[in-house]
Amino acid sequence: MIAYRAVLDVPTELVRYLAGLLRAERRRRGTRKNTRVASCWKQTVFVLTWFRTKDDIELLGAGFGLSRATAYRYHAEGVKVLAAQAPDLSQALERVKDEGWACVILDGTVVAGDRDAAPTVSKKGKVIDRWCSGKAHHHGGNLQALMRPDGLPIWISGVEPGGVHDLTAARGNCLGALYAAAAAGLPTLADGGYAGAGIGVHVPVKQPGGTGSPRGSGFRCSVRLRRFGVKGWGWGFGSVACWWVTACERRECGGGRFGAGRDAGHRARGGPAYVHRAVAT
Repeated sequence: MIAYRAVLDVPTELVRYLAGLLRAERRRRGTRKNTRVASCWKQTVFVLTWFRTKDDIELLGAGFGLSRATAYRYHAEGVKVLAAQAPDLSQALERVKDEGWACVILDGTVVAGDRDAAPTVSKKGKVIDRWCSGKAHHHGGNLQALMRPDGLPIWISGVEPGGVHDLTAARGNCLGALYAAAAAGLPTLADGGYAGAGIGVHVPVKQPGGTGSPRGSGFRCSVRLRRFGVKGWGWGFGSVACWWVTACERRECGGGRFGAGRDAGHRARGGPAYVHRAVAT
């Protein structure tokens, strides 16, 4: 293997923030000084490098002088302390309302993965794998997310099997809180997969037939969905899939393990470039 130097484009405040979280976690565990291979700062750079590049953890850890086991442990610690800062669903909805947004957007996606399998019987009597998504045509986990109208994710659910329908996953994770939010004046917009979700969750409807049919509230809701959909769905889950945004906006928003964030370019503006050692094979 050949070691080389690379640039990590993150702001100083982000590195200090995560290093502080890791330092507090070590104190909580009673870790003695000079008993770790890497300092909190070095561990922070390692974790943020992974968020930024998504390199192989073992290979990336070798560039920081970490063994395979240590690299995976340091990575898990970094993700855990970041996830612990996320607001819960009620807090996220309250914040959106306080910021003056008119609604939230609900959507689901299947994140690919092949580590889980659980046989079950379908409605047709066939044995199927609950973690295999018929919609996505691959194994993975179903995630439900809430986003602001501008596309910024504010909350991510826990992982459900990929074969679980979006509406079913939403019922078990967030619909109760969304009903309460709608009663308080914060409705939810969603796609057609959530039809029948209940009061306060608005889905697109077809334009009423006939040339003289009025365009009622359902049609206006559909227009709003199309207007916000480009940002709210594509942008929102695009940022969730790019794990890098999890770390950079963890102080402001997020939920679950996957977290949330804004465009990386906005965060990196004005931030210094950190140099880290990487390894090429």
